[in-house]
Amino acid sequence: MIERSLVLIKHDGVYRELIGTIINRFERVGLKITAMKIAMANEKLAKEHYKVDEEWARNVFEKTKKTYETERRKFEHRNHVEFGKMIQKWNVSFLKEGPVVAMILEGPSAIEIVRKIVGNTEPKQAMPGTIRGDYAVLESYKLADTKSRVLRNLVHASDSVKNAEKEIKLWFNENEIYEYSKELDKHFR
Repeated sequence: MIERSLVLIKHDGVYRELIGTIINRFERVGLKITAMKIAMANEKLAKEHYKVDEEWARNVFEKTKKTYETERRKFEHRNHVEFGKMIQKWNVSFLKEGPVVAMILEGPSAIEIVRKIVGNTEPKQAMPGTIRGDYAVLESYKLADTKSRVLRNLVHASDSVKNAEKEIKLWFNENEIYEYSKELDKHFR
């Protein structure tokens, strides 16, 4: 029942001085921070974090294609793996641009809750009250595509237990993760 999620406040959030505001959103709902640090991603870490595999490439391809169709725009790409590699290149480049705040959040259904708080990947679709809806509202796939870059959407959040485990191992050593109790824990354990 207790899950862990990796959250990165990307450098666009760091530079805009939104670190405390973003952390506060997670703490207000009772999620526990078990690890946190400021880090710079190098090429190796960025490529591992945004690793292209068949499933990921197909997912990002289909999601992007659907968005294009909804907006009645022509989607030129045909090969999901090549498209995935292009997106990976953009993601890696963006992740290396500046410092990020990496943290592990823990709690019941943490992955689902974190993703609800963060909001839709495309900020223009993110609901008001979410991090992206409130602070990254001018960003869209269309704008990012015309600039040949990824969305600047402030935050990365793990999308599954499997990915959270993988991402946490990339960003943190076991000795950087802390176990402690807080008042709400008595209701969850």
